[in-house]
Amino acid sequence: MNTLLNEVLEAHGGMDRRRQLSSARATLVSGGDLFALKGLPQDPTPREMTVRLHEEHASVAPFGAPDQRTGFTADRVAIERTDDSVVAERAHPRTSFDGHVLETPWDPLDRAYFNGYALWTYLTTPFLLAMPGFDVEEIEPWQEDGEEWRGLRATFPDTTASHSTRQDFYFGPDRLLRRHDYHVDIAGGFAAAQYVYDITEADGILLPTRRRAYRRDDDLRAIRTQVMVSIDLSDIRFS
Repeated sequence: MNTLLNEVLEAHGGMDRRRQLSSARATLVSGGDLFALKGLPQDPTPREMTVRLHEEHASVAPFGAPDQRTGFTADRVAIERTDDSVVAERAHPRTSFDGHVLETPWDPLDRAYFNGYALWTYLTTPFLLAMPGFDVEEIEPWQEDGEEWRGLRATFPDTTASHSTRQDFYFGPDRLLRRHDYHVDIAGGFAAAQYVYDITEADGILLPTRRRAYRRDDDLRAIRTQVMVSIDLSDIRFS
């Protein structure tokens, strides 16, 4: 395994602790300009996010109604009631985004798919980089805030849904995550730079509680005038 990746995993709690855990839950408040552009502005209601750590599965509740939740895997997305009945579902959801540009409206299943893969990615970072099928290499470091942030470029396997196949992760001298770069392929492929803040420890795992994703220019710098996605997490617990 890549030496830097080993240091990063250890800094975030270590693989031994990670193997003892199977799921994560958190209270989620999200927002940002992307959802308004998609015709689905996000309200500030706190929601419960649940993800499995060793397979790509996520759910958020409530979603659309007090008795509804989402069910996400890489090849299916659904809106379900709490009695497990299905309100709507879509197989192979990635194909529904073919031809989309940034301003193309989303329907609720599109929103559920984005939420599912994005929060699964965030709540499993950086440990997902050690999962089977991920190809990880060190890239040029990034200088910011008076620090040198060492970088890892991950190529995601075809079986994993996420923002884009190739994503870059930057870590500070303490080897904790500082920044995450990617393209949002399902929204016209715009380039994003996501900064993370307020790292906390939950059940032996360290992870950020605030994320802010901005458009990124050709020089890899964040365009700070537009927050595309904001995510605040609280009450994080692993089991």
